[in-house]
Amino acid sequence: MKAHARLTARFEGGRTVLRELRSMAPLTLLPKRGTGVTAIVHLVNSATSPLGGDELKLTIRVGSGASLRLSGVAATIALPGLHGEGSSSLVDVVVEDGGSLEYLPEPTVVTARARHSAVFKASLAADAYLHTREVLVLGRAGERPGSLVTTQHVTRGEVPVLRQTLEIGDSTLDSSLAHLAGRRVLATDLVVGGPDLPEASGEWWSRASLAAGGILTTSLAHDAVTALKGEPWSH
Repeated sequence: MKAHARLTARFEGGRTVLRELRSMAPLTLLPKRGTGVTAIVHLVNSATSPLGGDELKLTIRVGSGASLRLSGVAATIALPGLHGEGSSSLVDVVVEDGGSLEYLPEPTVVTARARHSAVFKASLAADAYLHTREVLVLGRAGERPGSLVTTQHVTRGEVPVLRQTLEIGDSTLDSSLAHLAGRRVLATDLVVGGPDLPEASGEWWSRASLAAGGILTTSLAHDAVTALKGEPWSH
């Protein structure tokens, strides 16, 4: 399955309006009614996905001065293909001058034998704001995970802010979890254009300032709920 969903937000008449809202199963975009400055849209997986062989793409455009919050409704479950095919997803973001985007999907669960590649690419204006979060879960409870390659590439005013790739998963549960110090869940949270926060760390989390601006918080845990609670997320 190949699917490409598109979402465009513009600032008009003192509020953010959705000028383009194109869903394509399994990527379904549901706007929330309201008249606030920020437009709110929910991302729903309307079919079991991604399956091996699927190619999914989500394009997000936020115009000058517009404010958009796009949040997930349920976890993404990466499943194996019938013949061992891999699946892929691409989130392609552009935020223009003074624009603001919160992209907060639910966790991605990499099930046994799945092979998934996920790319998040964002191009931000120099004074744009971005808050995005990624939560990766290695397998369902008691299950050996498949393999995952996840890439984040964020620029701000054409200056690289974050470029990182994580390859995780193996044929055995022990080898996979060795990457995460025995934990099943890795959560990363990126804020660009927000208030400065002091660098800090705990037993299984860290918050670091990025050289080109922005704050990156990373947390390891045995479950997704624990990974997203407590001091690391106090901002």
